[in-house]
Amino acid sequence: MRAHLNRKQSWSWQLKIELLGVAPTVWRRLVVPESIKLPKLHQVFQTAFGWTSSHLHEFVIGGVRYGSTDPESDEELDQVEEKRVVLSKALGHDARCFDYVYDFGDDWHHVVIVEEQHPHPGVAPSLIHCSGGQNACPPEDVGGARGYAEFLRAITDENHGEHDRYLNWVGGRFNPKRFALDATNLALSKIKA
Repeated sequence: MRAHLNRKQSWSWQLKIELLGVAPTVWRRLVVPESIKLPKLHQVFQTAFGWTSSHLHEFVIGGVRYGSTDPESDEELDQVEEKRVVLSKALGHDARCFDYVYDFGDDWHHVVIVEEQHPHPGVAPSLIHCSGGQNACPPEDVGGARGYAEFLRAITDENHGEHDRYLNWVGGRFNPKRFALDATNLALSKIKA
């Protein structure tokens, strides 16, 4: 009985992350260990959305901006280095919402909500997975929310002047309603928490 009382309890968190400003709405529901560090969480978000991690990003948690510091833009961005920051410590006990921004040119703004917390006796689970989601993520470098709306108009209208160019640019087809849960989880299974 005493051994049971001495074991530390760990938690996994269910997060819902939604990309703002686009239609149709794009979101993912993810389960991650509470002890996940922000660089790993960035990797999880990139993988779940299908982004390629080819641009700068930041987390805004409790008014603090965290990112992977870059000597060329440190003063301009005013970010705290994210490398050793654990999500649960940055978020604290009361906050349940934070922001994630990816690609400062396209300015993809995501809101992240901690929906649930699940206790686990002993060591924190290392499994990261997606339990749901909706719609395809916009292609990289499409020009932000406004560019994505124009992109969708062009690919669905054969008479649009940019129809063929945009389709060629994305490899011949793009379905904005497509979300593949199994493929997302396969990709996430390669991330070690």
